[in-house]
Amino acid sequence: MSKAAHCQLYLISPPDVGGDFPQALKEALGAGPVAAFQLRVKDKESHELAALAQPLQEICRASDVAFIVNDDVAMAKRLKADGVHLGQLDGDPREARAQLGPEAQIGVTCHNSRHLAMEAGENGADYVAFGAFYDSSTKRALHRAEPELLRWWSAIMEIPCVAIGGIAVENAPPLIAAGADFLAVSGAVWQHPDGPAAAVKAFSELLKD
Repeated sequence: MSKAAHCQLYLISPPDVGGDFPQALKEALGAGPVAAFQLRVKDKESHELAALAQPLQEICRASDVAFIVNDDVAMAKRLKADGVHLGQLDGDPREARAQLGPEAQIGVTCHNSRHLAMEAGENGADYVAFGAFYDSSTKRALHRAEPELLRWWSAIMEIPCVAIGGIAVENAPPLIAAGADFLAVSGAVWQHPDGPAAAVKAFSELLKD
């Protein structure tokens, strides 16, 4: 994932990726441009998670979408994923780089902290994630970020920034205007009343040049 001329969509999985979710992902990725998909599933034994990940990874590969594993460097390495996303308690980007190699995409959650973002950049992160910007139905937000943070980062740094937290088509424009390189979206896509494909299509209209 690299800085682009316009903001891009970064999908984050729902907690349950079994059942018919692979079909939902396929439909979503077929509805418009998506830069990356992050597998964020908790409380699964590693073998079970790897089995769930395989068809999703194949769907992403077929659509030329980066497949990112949340929190778990060992799982990212096992799956030969395109990268890993690290929370503040999930390890050092430098150690992840040593494990995953120079081509891996390594992202770091920085909440609403300029200091954490600068530190992540110095430690070799490929992108930083700020948020939550809005209330989220998928994850309780302990930190609240403001669009000004995106504006500040974009003005001084080449490393891309991701906006996350309760983002929907309706509330995304201020984040795009502030300089977000990616919008990380979960609930607004997977819980969309007309289905994930309709949601991705709506985001695509919003994000196109």
